[in-house]
Amino acid sequence: MTLKLFFGLVLVLIVGTGLYHSLKPLPTGIAYEGSMHPLIEPRLLTDRTLHFGNEAPRLNHEIFDHALKMIGSAHQFILVDMFLYNSTGGSGEDRKRPNGDTHLKSRPLADQLTDALIRQKEAFPALQAMVITDPLNTLYGGVESEHFQRLESAGIPVIETRLTPLRDSNPTWSALWRLCCQWFGNSAQSGWLPNPIGDEPVTLRSYLSLLNFKANHRKVLIADQQNHFRALVSSANPHDGSSQHSNIGLSFQGPAVADLLRSERAVLVMSGAPTQAVDNALGEISETAEASDARIQILTESAIRDATLEMVTMAESGDQLDLAMFYLSHRGILTSLIKASRRGVHVRVLLDANHDAFGREKSGVPNRQAAMELHNNGVDVRWCNTRGEQCHSKLLLRQDRDGQASMLLGSANFTRRNLDDLNLETDVQVLAYRSHPTIAKADLFFEEQWNNGPGNPAVMSLPYKAWADHSRVRYWQYRFMEATGLSTF
Repeated sequence: MTLKLFFGLVLVLIVGTGLYHSLKPLPTGIAYEGSMHPLIEPRLLTDRTLHFGNEAPRLNHEIFDHALKMIGSAHQFILVDMFLYNSTGGSGEDRKRPNGDTHLKSRPLADQLTDALIRQKEAFPALQAMVITDPLNTLYGGVESEHFQRLESAGIPVIETRLTPLRDSNPTWSALWRLCCQWFGNSAQSGWLPNPIGDEPVTLRSYLSLLNFKANHRKVLIADQQNHFRALVSSANPHDGSSQHSNIGLSFQGPAVADLLRSERAVLVMSGAPTQAVDNALGEISETAEASDARIQILTESAIRDATLEMVTMAESGDQLDLAMFYLSHRGILTSLIKASRRGVHVRVLLDANHDAFGREKSGVPNRQAAMELHNNGVDVRWCNTRGEQCHSKLLLRQDRDGQASMLLGSANFTRRNLDDLNLETDVQVLAYRSHPTIAKADLFFEEQWNNGPGNPAVMSLPYKAWADHSRVRYWQYRFMEATGLSTF
């Protein structure tokens, strides 16, 4: 065999591997679209960090207070599926803003969640509790998690999601990694390189896995409440460094909880984990409920994208579309928002400036480039006024002139990786009248940020020009990163 032929065969193998793992069939239960169910006992939860000039920030955060209460009421079953579950980026100590002027205090969310789960397991030994999470929390086996060790010791299994069955979002690297590197395993005792998200050194193998840029990005909690089950779907992580972020979530009861459990069961199966506890819980949930003036649907992965595009494309002149988003880069959604605005839909887009990430300064990609495109096409854009934290909400709210409304919220950023069956994501869609309390609170959440709060005492958002970036180089950098997957968004 000539050297040229050898290298040609290697190239064909790499390209073929990349194509297959970019297009292969999805695992069963992924891209899940649940049925429409009555919305039972909903509670919209919001986390807001308010800034008043040079004063220290004030927190109005509800999500994890509610999550801890749910855990504290459970006697039979708890399922937690959380992307970031660690204490990096803050340990309850004060940390300075990037500009150095005022301190932010991190909340020890990882400790609080771990303590709550163990406390409940000790109080009710028969409680079936489990934690599903992303392997990023252990740097793909390169470090040990004190939280996970404590949970396992208390009899609460921790399932690190097996990501390899998913399609590859960064095939340029992943094709090579699948052929040469995935077989190496990892070690939590052999680290020698700087940790990209923490303090303990990690191995080269951690970095090689990290470059696949894929994740179980869900934020889900399901727990029994003695005579029923309640679920929480949100954009918030039990991560100390994220404890200042703005977020949004929805807690609810009823048959939609069963659909959410089914979507989580698919992750367990994909990861080779037991499903008996989930199967038992499914047998306890009633699949019927009394009629309600609002409905809810569970959506995961590309089903979120499809629902988003339908919400935007079906909006008509005189309707209103409000989007609050941490990352916005998906080409189909950007195009549909611009077309909706041209049809006479009132479109408002509130974005994080992608400036801060746990004490590090970011480049603004992709939001400032997406914002430029929207702004140049007549769409109203404002920036969240963040001061070290992130505007981490994922909310799309459509309010029609005929009084109907639809809302989409959850874990999914509006990017190719989050919406095109590459990450694991969970959102809920709610259909209701505009006057429904859940819709009304979502509207208030957006309005107060857009208009700087009631009576404007807090500076909650900034005009487009505050973070405008019209660099064509960075615009095409964003387009290249979005198309190829060579990015963290």
